[in-house]
Amino acid sequence: MYKTISSDKTKMVEEILSTGLQKAAPGDVVMACSFSVEDLVIIDLLQELAPQVSIFAIDTGRLHEETYEVAEALLQKYQLQINWHLPQTETLQELEREKGLFSFRENLDNRHECCHIRKVEPLNRALAGKAGWITGQRRSQSATRTTLADIETDRAHGDIVKINPLVDWSDEQVWDYATARRLPVNRLHSQGYPSIGCAPCTRAIKPGEDVRAGRWWWENPEHKECGLHRP
Repeated sequence: MYKTISSDKTKMVEEILSTGLQKAAPGDVVMACSFSVEDLVIIDLLQELAPQVSIFAIDTGRLHEETYEVAEALLQKYQLQINWHLPQTETLQELEREKGLFSFRENLDNRHECCHIRKVEPLNRALAGKAGWITGQRRSQSATRTTLADIETDRAHGDIVKINPLVDWSDEQVWDYATARRLPVNRLHSQGYPSIGCAPCTRAIKPGEDVRAGRWWWENPEHKECGLHRP
């Protein structure tokens, strides 16, 4: 199976990356890493396809310990430098003083507020001055991503280039590659967590549930985005 992926799918990834990088040239393009299995696949491919791309991650302050373990494993495997971005301390403290630690479960507005403070604002800083960014989004991941393009114009961040190289990969293809390459995947995946975000907002899914069912499980499927990926 890996030979099929390497000859067909990785060639498509290379073409998407090459086109996206050309669109962003001569500016700086960065890779957003949440330590998902998709991100690990892209980072592995980047080592040969575009090693100049730097990697950044957002530490929301509420990630699983297992996610940090993946970050450390990546450092050891590739000798990477990961540029971490954290929420603004004063803003986060104000939120927790006024609304407590779990306000995001009360209503959608509160959840969006929490995501904005912990994720969106740090992302804005990470992308400031950049010409483009690479993500691990795929069309098959959720109802909110079915129309995803391989290369987009990111209006929310100043019309920079947004590159989604695995856009049409299936779950099976992603995992075949990760297994064949022995990538340091999050051990929560083997415990029923196909999609992993902040610890209080992620649970294991039940047999037959959608892969994103464990993210913000108290909300409707069409609301299950945090604001990082806006049209």
